[in-house]
Amino acid sequence: MTTGAGLLPLLFLDVDGPLIPFGGPAGRYPVFPQSEDPSNPLLGRLDPAHGRRLAALPCEPVWATTWGPDANAHLAPLLGLPELRELPQRAEGGEAAADAWAGLSPKTRGIVAFAAGRDFVWVDDEIGGPDRAWVARHHQGRALLWWVDPAVGLTDGDYAAVGAWLHERAGG
Repeated sequence: MTTGAGLLPLLFLDVDGPLIPFGGPAGRYPVFPQSEDPSNPLLGRLDPAHGRRLAALPCEPVWATTWGPDANAHLAPLLGLPELRELPQRAEGGEAAADAWAGLSPKTRGIVAFAAGRDFVWVDDEIGGPDRAWVARHHQGRALLWWVDPAVGLTDGDYAAVGAWLHERAGG
């Protein structure tokens, strides 16, 4: 399926928080043995079912994470996903410092530039009001900025809401 512009919406996906929950009480998280890795104990929290659920969404997923190439090397195989494009990491400098002072995520400008007017969903645990306002002012397409509680990670409700938004765009 395609959108009116001929392309599926993008789905910018953060890892720490949405896919790998953290910050809750010790011993609270389920462990998925097929995801365990002694070099990174947090991988045991990665539910492989996320891969199936993400693949079912009418979108083009893009990693938007500090994991960089490690997302494709370590996470995509555990999730049963193909290699995904990655949001380039932002360079440091004056603009980055100004954005931080303004309360913008370091990803906000890069996501809007990467999307280049294409509809997108951004799923992250570090989305705030300044990001929403900046995207509304600078992005020509439609956008859904979806905040995920990092102590819980992506839930059925999150998938339902994001899926409904994406299906509406893919059908239109």
